Amino acid sequence: MTTARSATPSTARAINDRLALNLLLEQGPLTATELRDLTGLSRPTVADLLDRLQRTGLVALVGERGEQRRGPNARLYALVASRAHIAAFDVRSGGVSLVVADLAGRTLAGAEVPVEEGEAPDLAGRLVRTLLDTARGVGVERLHTVAVGAPGLVDPATGSLNSTGKLPAWHADLLAELRRLPGTDVILENEVNLAGRAEYRIGAARDRDTFVLLWLGHGVGAGVVLDGRLRRGFSGGTGEIGFLPVPGTGSLPSATGCDGGFHSLAGSAAVCDLARAHALPLPAGDVLAAGDAPAAEAAVRAALTALGPGEPGGPFLDALAERIAIGAAGICVVLDPGCVVLGGEIGRAGGAELAGRVERRLAELSPLRTEVRAGTAGGGAVLAGAVLTAGDAVRRDLFGEP
Repeated sequence: MTTARSATPSTARAINDRLALNLLLEQGPLTATELRDLTGLSRPTVADLLDRLQRTGLVALVGERGEQRRGPNARLYALVASRAHIAAFDVRSGGVSLVVADLAGRTLAGAEVPVEEGEAPDLAGRLVRTLLDTARGVGVERLHTVAVGAPGLVDPATGSLNSTGKLPAWHADLLAELRRLPGTDVILENEVNLAGRAEYRIGAARDRDTFVLLWLGHGVGAGVVLDGRLRRGFSGGTGEIGFLPVPGTGSLPSATGCDGGFHSLAGSAAVCDLARAHALPLPAGDVLAAGDAPAAEAAVRAALTALGPGEPGGPFLDALAERIAIGAAGICVVLDPGCVVLGGEIGRAGGAELAGRVERRLAELSPLRTEVRAGTAGGGAVLAGAVLTAGDAVRRDLFGEP
């Protein structure tokens, strides 16, 4: 049972309101009796806060609980999820995914916008218009907060996006266009950090306060959560493990490029090369030529179907696990997170089979006990993390949360 601390009357009301609103958000419609049981608050206090929250438009009466208990105590109260709306962006070099959601985090609509190299100068404006059209299509005229996940370093001091490689110019243009929307707050976050937040809140690390998400896709990165807090570092560079010097690459990374670092060992192009060396089938065409994440994902899935004596799948997965464990060991011996979650296209494709092989190899490389899990937040982990981040910001504003 949760109870509010003693405080001044106005502070106590605010604490009680937040407590009730969060319960309605997490558990859905509740009766006054259920709210009293969950909060430990008195009958008059619960009646007062429900009346107050209904006047603010945050809570509404939506029905009754059960046929046998009609009356004031059986009335069902729910959070008014349409009180505010949010949006989330997953920004990549080759395109954008976006969703519009309500205050409860429920997705109302979404859009996928592919971006070809050499797009028109007004690309950022077109993406914002797509967002607004998507929102209006479900009756949303104003967005309270938009959270954007993008590759690169987000400076904690300025909120600006800094590249560790070569990012398209339209990434910065999109942020500038979004920040011009009247009455809308814009939050920028590294995309792997957002995926890490999703794994922490709704995915494979829900029971962990300390863990590292190891992102394995076109590039590699890490989201670091220590003691329940996402860590960004002095310049926003925590988790830029593509630059981690590792054996087996034949060279070293530099300040201007991660070739020769862990990226060259476990990025999608390297995984495709490894698959070829093990005679695994890969998709033909431009995707294969680019060594992009979908091709690497297909290679891992092909390996899982080619397990058994004399099949190439096992040796390939062992070799891939060896590479991943090398990078994970560099993280674990410094941070000792106790848990590593494999995400991104390659981590998701490998699932529990790849995670188990990485865990066994990591145990041979590091004296620190580390569990390795497959991510469960899915292919939309970045968008899910962005929705959670935007929702948290809205609740701080509307619920008065600190």
